[in-house]
Amino acid sequence: MRLYKKEGNTLQILSFPNDNIEKGDYLIIEDSRVNKKLITQVIDVQFANVPGLLEELLRDSTTEDCVYGEDFDPLKVSSHINHIQDAWMLLCKIRGTLENEKPSVNVSWLPSRSKSGIERFSITSLLAQIDNGRNLPIHIGETKEKSPFTINAHDLDGTLNIVTGKKGTGKSHLSKLLVLGLIDYGATVIVLDLNGEYTNLGFSQNGEKNVYHDKVHVLTPGANLKVSLAQLDLRVMLNILVHALHLPGASTREFRRIWQFLNQRRASTLRELGEAIKSWKCNQHVRDALFSRYNSLLNSGFFTDIATEAVTFEEFFGETRKGGALILNLQDVSSVDRQIVVEYTLGKLVELLGQWKIRAVFLFAEEAHLYLRETYWDDIVTRMRHFGVFTTFVTNQPDTIRENIYRQADNIFLLNFTNERDLETVSRAARVDSETVKSIAHDLPHHHCLVLGKTVKDFPMVVKVRAYDVQTMGQTRLFFTSRDYARAEPQLR
Repeated sequence: MRLYKKEGNTLQILSFPNDNIEKGDYLIIEDSRVNKKLITQVIDVQFANVPGLLEELLRDSTTEDCVYGEDFDPLKVSSHINHIQDAWMLLCKIRGTLENEKPSVNVSWLPSRSKSGIERFSITSLLAQIDNGRNLPIHIGETKEKSPFTINAHDLDGTLNIVTGKKGTGKSHLSKLLVLGLIDYGATVIVLDLNGEYTNLGFSQNGEKNVYHDKVHVLTPGANLKVSLAQLDLRVMLNILVHALHLPGASTREFRRIWQFLNQRRASTLRELGEAIKSWKCNQHVRDALFSRYNSLLNSGFFTDIATEAVTFEEFFGETRKGGALILNLQDVSSVDRQIVVEYTLGKLVELLGQWKIRAVFLFAEEAHLYLRETYWDDIVTRMRHFGVFTTFVTNQPDTIRENIYRQADNIFLLNFTNERDLETVSRAARVDSETVKSIAHDLPHHHCLVLGKTVKDFPMVVKVRAYDVQTMGQTRLFFTSRDYARAEPQLR
């Protein structure tokens, strides 16, 4: 391999097929004049554009069709010509410098064309160089070299993460690995589970209880998750009415007065709230609006006046104090009721974190655009992040996440995308150049992931995500299965 050209942050390296280089591989360029090595990553492999090569290929193809006989090559040059025709040009991105065997981001120097040696830099060696003591390793999968690949749980702490890829590539599979890894180290995790994919994490594939069984708590709104009005702060209730049920401003002011009236009488129940709205002296349109929202709260099944049915998040967080996950099963919950539950959950989290009743939580939001209002995007990555809510967005529609979220994301776990618009959206992330995203992610096999960001110290890496023995759920239900198809015998008439 020989260094050919540099344009901006891109190097072009001349190579040949026997070098066996692929997209995502790392190369190291060592300059014998200085004690420095340049770390680069291959983002594309092309044929070398040698002057006169097109004419030579056309001449060969014409000769094959028209001329018969044996080739006469007394100077033995045909093998060299074929070698040149097969030459590759590797497009590489400069990732950093290895100086005194320590990586740095200093790339202000340029190695010699004639004196530099180029060789493959194994992922294992690179990980050993950038590893700063992975004392909380989460095993994600394996590298191309079949060596284990781990990330440090510390690199997920206090960060904003995105797991994205097209449908069926293994996004939820990867996010469940992250959830279980965090639980192993005593973290508290909350999952907004839109499709019921996380509900069986406490069971192995054969249906038996696994080591996570007592640490995974599935909460289904209206079943084992109900709250009483007495547990709610006025701010949380107003967020539900305004943002989930779209209560107008005039009606909101009247509701505030009703709530304060009930609190003074210590009568914060659904029944008392309904009676107060009926008898409240206000505009008829305001009363109708309030009563309409009251019926929505009543019909959601999420609120109750029965003390034995009401639960508190404090109880569940007590059970996860040494590590555990609260799975909010939103699978069979209507869109309006789903927003009510999410508003309550996020509001309650901020309240408990502000009172230091819980230290911090890791929030996993599946398809968050379906239930999070627009203003929550900024709220989650700024104010709630400082309170101790560290969010991971999981989606197969990257354009539903706002651009400023990508720019602030600390880690991105990118699975396969072939749609150019989706790749363009993800490429806006500040932690990596757009060419790397567009080129490498386009050709990722299923269950392979391009890891970007803090977890890999900004050295993008391709990883094959490992399997694990839990009931992952979320598999697509098929009509035509191999067993049923073999059993069925079509009758021809």
